[in-house]
Amino acid sequence: MDFPKFQRLVEERSGFRTMENATASGEYFSDSCGDMYNFFLKVGPGAVIEDITYFTTGCGFGTATCSLVVELAKGKTIEQAGQISPADIEKQLDGYPEKKKDYPERALEALHVALDDYRDKVAGGSVPDYAAMPRAAAPPQPRAAQAPPANDEPGKLLIKLR
Repeated sequence: MDFPKFQRLVEERSGFRTMENATASGEYFSDSCGDMYNFFLKVGPGAVIEDITYFTTGCGFGTATCSLVVELAKGKTIEQAGQISPADIEKQLDGYPEKKKDYPERALEALHVALDDYRDKVAGGSVPDYAAMPRAAAPPQPRAAQAPPANDEPGKLLIKLR
């Protein structure tokens, strides 16, 4: 296990917050240990997860695992996020201790509930079908200002007319 990365994830808690006006959310309660996991999604055109956050009552492994799910799901489409596997999460930490192997499954269960919530809201018409909307094109980059041609006489500007 990559302990320094685990420690960083627990300390930084990347994505640990609730989200106002989330497009969808999903909660999972683990009967085995009493942890609760809740993911919040902001979905945009192309059904891309533009933002994802979480809240958990879990221990350090729950926090680290949810932070990894945030890293893996952000910027992906709803369908791509649904394909994230426990092995994908485990790989990010170079494995989990044997007694903690079920944490990726717990966090993914909450993510899948959020993804299903999004799909249900689209089907019910309470949120737009973002999958049908094209992704926004990248805004045009401003052109770099071109320096005027050098003049032989300082303080004068040469203008050529055509």
